[in-house]
Amino acid sequence: MEGLRLTSPAFDHGERIPEKYGYTADNTNPPLDVGGVPDEAVSLVLVVDDPDAKDPAGKVWDHWVVWNVPAAQTHVPEDWSPDEAVEGQNDYGEVGWGGPNPPDREHTYRFVVYALDTTLDLPAGASKDDVYDAASGHTLAKGELTGTYPA
Repeated sequence: MEGLRLTSPAFDHGERIPEKYGYTADNTNPPLDVGGVPDEAVSLVLVVDDPDAKDPAGKVWDHWVVWNVPAAQTHVPEDWSPDEAVEGQNDYGEVGWGGPNPPDREHTYRFVVYALDTTLDLPAGASKDDVYDAASGHTLAKGELTGTYPA
């Protein structure tokens, strides 16, 4: 399922994420833009994870989980503090953005956006799995952006 376009003015698809967004630097989210949101969409979900962490961490590392982003909000500013949307727990054990911090080598990070036909009734701090379970059967479209971050 595709259809959404996810881009960032800070880096191009497959290119290097600027260092300032890293966990040990400014630890702020990069700006993101969403295109192609279906008219029937009610909300958006954003997930940022690191599939290359499977070897050093033993799992895909979750860096940011955000849901109930209003479908009309197609721009996420840098260092965003959402008013209407809700943030989940990342794998640093914190709620909100936890930037890239690869322990062993350059990793590729996935920024994924989903358009849903509903909002999700989940508390702040819920996990990525909780969000995916709640969104099951409600996804209208998906888009992905990847970026690399050096060790």
